[in-house]
Amino acid sequence: MSTVGDYLQNLPPDRRVAMAKICSLIRRSARGVRESMRHAMAFYELQGPLFALQSQEKSMILFVAEETVLEAFKEKLPNVNLVQRTILFNDLNRIPLDHIERIVRDSVTARRSRVANGEMPTQAQMLEIWGITEEAAKAPPPTVRISLKSRDEDTIELIHDAKPMKKIH
Repeated sequence: MSTVGDYLQNLPPDRRVAMAKICSLIRRSARGVRESMRHAMAFYELQGPLFALQSQEKSMILFVAEETVLEAFKEKLPNVNLVQRTILFNDLNRIPLDHIERIVRDSVTARRSRVANGEMPTQAQMLEIWGITEEAAKAPPPTVRISLKSRDEDTIELIHDAKPMKKIH
């Protein structure tokens, strides 16, 4: 899957709805954050990894880069792991969206402050804390879209992963 939307389309309905809610909340609440799909995880970056979201068979995990933000919510949310900086959601029907929105907004503010102070963690450091390998976190190759016009002027869209192509003479 090359995009989060493509990935969501292939999830079972209960997991799709739960994950879509959090993905949408992050996009709305974290302006300037870049979204990508990597190794069955939605990644959100703002000058390095800020969040990752992983859907599992009966649960979902939100990875949070900003430790101080997560610490502020450890008493308010169950299943907060400060060592790996994660929040586990066991009940996909009861996701505390109000707390998640606050975490997202506070994380963006904390990240921008850290960038201004030159205190940025590296991607390798965040991935190690989250327990994600560098290989799993690599961005997928860009998608190239080629539109071809048929005789009746209908547009046909071909999608091809960007890989070196042979020249055709």
